[in-house]
Amino acid sequence: MANNRSQPPPVADSSQYSDGHPLDEVQYLECKLILKPDRFTAAKVFLDYGKLVAKTAKEFGVGLANKDVVLKPAIREVVFLDTADFRLYNNAFILRQRVAYESGFPAGEPEIVCKFRHPDLQKAAALDMRPNIAGNYRIKFKAEALPLKDQVGGFRLLFSHNVQFPWSQAPEGDRTSMATLARVFPALAALKTSDNDRVELVNQTIVEEVLQDLGVLDFGKGITADSNISIWRERGTHHPMCGEFAFQARFKRREDVHEKTMARCQQFFIALQQSAHDWLILGATKTALVYRLKGNPPQSHE
Repeated sequence: MANNRSQPPPVADSSQYSDGHPLDEVQYLECKLILKPDRFTAAKVFLDYGKLVAKTAKEFGVGLANKDVVLKPAIREVVFLDTADFRLYNNAFILRQRVAYESGFPAGEPEIVCKFRHPDLQKAAALDMRPNIAGNYRIKFKAEALPLKDQVGGFRLLFSHNVQFPWSQAPEGDRTSMATLARVFPALAALKTSDNDRVELVNQTIVEEVLQDLGVLDFGKGITADSNISIWRERGTHHPMCGEFAFQARFKRREDVHEKTMARCQQFFIALQQSAHDWLILGATKTALVYRLKGNPPQSHE
C-alpha cells in the first residue's frame, strides 16, 4: 500500500497498532529456491532451468505463460547495511539498498527497504514498520516459503514485513547514522545504543544481481505468480555466491485463496525441489550468504 504520514507509532498490541490502525496482513506468497552458483556459467542456463520449471508445472496442472520470454537478463546492484556487530540482522531486521541498471547506467534512484523477517507470524505482524517520512512509501507483508533446512521435499515459512521507498523520500541528513535511521524507521529505535552508532556495507560487499524473467505461473482460481531466476555475485571479483528461482503471488486476503489452489502451489514447490534437487542449496538465504562471506556468522532468525 502507498501512504504517507508524519509520526508513526512503533508499538502494537495484539490486534492493532497504537494509533488504532489494524495490523498489516500477509498479502504475498513468495516461494524461493536457493541454487548452487557453479551451474551459472552462461545466460542460457537461466532458460535451461526454465525448462525444468515448465516440465514440472505441466505435470501438476500449473499454467505457464512464457511465450513472450526472451533471454535478456536485467542487472541490479544490491547492498546490505548494518552495524559492525550486525545488530540489525541479529534482531531479525534487514536494511537493503537496491538500484536497477539499464544499458550500463542506473535506471532511477536507489530504493531502500527495511524489513523484519521472522518465522513467527504474530511477531512479524505486530511490529509497526511504517516510516517517519513525509513522502510516499509501500508496505509489503510476505509469507516466504523455503525448503526445509536439512532435506528436500517440504517447506518452511518466514514472514517478511517490509517497508520500501526511494531514498529521495527520506529526510536529509547522515543516512549512515543509526540516530538518523531510527528517526526514519521507528522500528529500529530500540537498537540504537549511542549517538555514535553507524551502519556500513555488510562485509564491504556490493552484490551484482543478474535477473531473468521466466514467465507467469497460473495456479487457478485467479492466482498467478511472476517467476524469475537470478544469480548473485560479488561486484569486482565476480565471485558467484548463489542462484535463486522464485515466484510470487499476490492476494487481497488469505481467505480469498482457494484451498485447492494453495495445495497445487505447495505441491509444485515441493516437486520442483525434487526434480532439480542437484541444483539446490539447503538451509540458506541470499542475505545470510552475504553476512557469512567473511566468517563470524551472526545469529539469525532465518
